[in-house]
Amino acid sequence: MRFAWLGSGSRGNAALVESGDTCILLDCGLGLRETETRLGRLGKSPADLDAVLVTHEHADHIGGVARLAARHSITVRCTVGTARGFRQRPPEDLQPISPHEAFEIGGLSVRPMPVPHDAREPCQFVFSDGASRLAVVTDLGRPTTHVMACLEGCDAIAVECNHDAGMLAGGPYPPALKRRVGGPLGHLSNEQAATLLGAMDTTRLKHVVAVHLSEINNTPALALQGLAEVLGCEARELEAADQENGLDWRSL
Repeated sequence: MRFAWLGSGSRGNAALVESGDTCILLDCGLGLRETETRLGRLGKSPADLDAVLVTHEHADHIGGVARLAARHSITVRCTVGTARGFRQRPPEDLQPISPHEAFEIGGLSVRPMPVPHDAREPCQFVFSDGASRLAVVTDLGRPTTHVMACLEGCDAIAVECNHDAGMLAGGPYPPALKRRVGGPLGHLSNEQAATLLGAMDTTRLKHVVAVHLSEINNTPALALQGLAEVLGCEARELEAADQENGLDWRSL
């Protein structure tokens, strides 16, 4: 199994998870042409995609899904609540999932995790090919015992490090937005992401990637240093996916 990011941040999120001849696009908050270009940068095209899997209906995750699916006849999988959040006409081939039941797409097993976030029916996912497990956890207002349990035994984790609490508090956002971002249905801070990893058994981890970093309220250096401290490693051993360049393929 391997994974990559087309882009990660408040201006658009999209990731690839692949095993054998199965390739899933996780979220698509980028425009159609930009998505096609960035897929090509990773050696892929829309024809290679078996499905688009959507975490929730916020624009930076769902904004490009309908056009991509319509243009290239791709199946879309998401919860019923998320499906109701399409601003335009929903994709024709939309297959609902339960946030509580695992399912399969080709050679990949997918386990959803319901998460606290200010969306209709949001979830994040753990992917497995039978040999390795990858967890992607973004747009999470706070760590929960259920999410922590789902992450046990993973070989790779992509975890949201949205903001540094001090930068958010002293930054330019209006007070209401600061409360939303830093609240229990908002986004994980660097400290919360470190708490999440620090509470679990990380002995199998081969890759830890910081994702969904704010370009205004965080820096990669701060995010990675916080994670490194709880993992007992050097920050240079960890990685961060960014908005423009995403993250190149990483294999398990």
